[in-house]
Amino acid sequence: MNDVPSRLPLNRTVILLLLIALALIWFVPLGWRHLLPSDEGRYAEMAREMFVTGDWITPRYNGYKYFEKPPLQTWANALTFAWFGLGEWQARLYTALTGFAGVLVVGFTGARVFNAATGVFAAIVLACSPYWNLMGHFNTLDMALSFWMALSLCALLLAQRPGLPAGAVRGWMWACWASMALAVLSKGLIGVILPGAVLVLYTLIARDWAIWKRLYLVSGLIVFFAIVTPWFVLVQQRNPEFFNFFFIVQQFRRYLTPEQNRPGAFYYFVPVILVGFLPWLSVSVQSIRRALRTPRQANGFAPVILLLVWSAFIFLFFSASHSKLLSYTLPIAPALALLIGMYLPLVTKEQFHRHLTGYAVFLIAAAFGAVFLGRFGDERNPTALYVEFRSWVFAALAVAFVLTLLAIWINRRSRGGIVGATAAFGAAWLLLGTIAGTGHDVFGRLSSGAPLAPAVRAALAKLPPDTPFYSVGVLDHTMPFYVRHTMIMVEHADELSFGVSVEPQKWIPTVDEWIKRWNADRYALALLPPDRYADLAAQHLPMQVIARDARRVIVEKPVMENPSAAQPAVPQPGLPSPAAPGSAAEPAAPTKTTP
Repeated sequence: MNDVPSRLPLNRTVILLLLIALALIWFVPLGWRHLLPSDEGRYAEMAREMFVTGDWITPRYNGYKYFEKPPLQTWANALTFAWFGLGEWQARLYTALTGFAGVLVVGFTGARVFNAATGVFAAIVLACSPYWNLMGHFNTLDMALSFWMALSLCALLLAQRPGLPAGAVRGWMWACWASMALAVLSKGLIGVILPGAVLVLYTLIARDWAIWKRLYLVSGLIVFFAIVTPWFVLVQQRNPEFFNFFFIVQQFRRYLTPEQNRPGAFYYFVPVILVGFLPWLSVSVQSIRRALRTPRQANGFAPVILLLVWSAFIFLFFSASHSKLLSYTLPIAPALALLIGMYLPLVTKEQFHRHLTGYAVFLIAAAFGAVFLGRFGDERNPTALYVEFRSWVFAALAVAFVLTLLAIWINRRSRGGIVGATAAFGAAWLLLGTIAGTGHDVFGRLSSGAPLAPAVRAALAKLPPDTPFYSVGVLDHTMPFYVRHTMIMVEHADELSFGVSVEPQKWIPTVDEWIKRWNADRYALALLPPDRYADLAAQHLPMQVIARDARRVIVEKPVMENPSAAQPAVPQPGLPSPAAPGSAAEPAAPTKTTP
């Protein structure tokens, strides 16, 4: 095995071109897919409501108070809507920016803490890992949380380099404290609890007590609380119920109890990590072995031990939780990328040839497996959708296979071919995820309900701004965003139970009560599941279908012939009348809702 190369066969121009290519692949497809329920629709709608109402303190979802998460991403998305209008790519922009910035931060940290080769390879590993790539293109909270946590980790690594001036150490540590504060504002206490626990465990395992003298605890805590405190104080002042729900229910009971109904076995995240780092599995064990032989720095700090403790503890922490989602372990991805990036420059041409050949065979096998996608299908997702998606999968696998063959050729071509081969192989997996992910919109278009939005918005534009829009027995996470209108919950509060409990006047607890309200309304709209619509139609409830698909039916109340008998319409929960389509509060040029 070779020593770490002292210099890379890449100059700044080549690295800049690679970054430009990555940026194009990373950002251009953001608007090519419809928003998916539930996370993408939820967080887009929360930001839309914040933008429309101008209330930047109390987050609301579908018009109801929503305190499950802090508001940093909602703020960012609302600002994006204010600057660029409403649309899919705008809703995903902040997430994509944090994912892309994470690649840059990891590359910079690898180069400064270890060597230039580690920086380049670690950036390629992270950018082209399906876990980081795919999560960087969905409007969820975990990507931004992972970025801020990665920045806190990298800032700590950069601050602990030996020989730094005191001012530089202080600056990097302040960046670390600020990043933890922004992680808390992204998703709550785990933004500081997890890094803090990792630091304590690292100290015990590495016996590095001196690190505590370089943390700038006092000034760092001032930075931390200066960023975190204002919103928590303001939201509690305006909403006395906030503290108990946010800290007790969401931060502690969510982790310790199964009440969120997101169960999973202890090994739940094992396949997540395996699939998420699939392109680099054949070098993962060797990467850890090599990392364990890395000596400490001159000041006694052991960055590799910190990276290993970070990865292991966060993985085990979420494995033990009663609430599990695929994205929860994403914060360990940057640490794993650095560990793998340390090893890849040492791989011989023969070893990497075996690595690439194995993955070429894997891609061929995956193509044979994709044939069976045409055998799937059910009432919600017909077989025709799987057949259409299969074409995208074949295209993605074909592109990946060709680029893998190119990587094999580059690896054989020259002594410095490992860099070019790794870049080509990484591009194979980056494009595989991008093409297949774009093709998934054959399902997303249906689940989003976006094709129905033009008809619904046209109907709303003809009605008074305070026209009630009911959601009967279901919470549709994407339709409020696409129709630019909140909905009054009927019978089933779903995840809006807390908002309903503190503002019960804003919902209707039973269908019978809703039927009375519907009959009394002069103007009204309602979203119904198809089976519910069939039942109500059989009861001859006055309804006129505006739009429908396999998952939802949207109806309008026929205009009453005797308007004097109608009662006043119920105002929309949480939104003033200007929130209706066509009003001054709506952006002048909203983006299209259909391809």
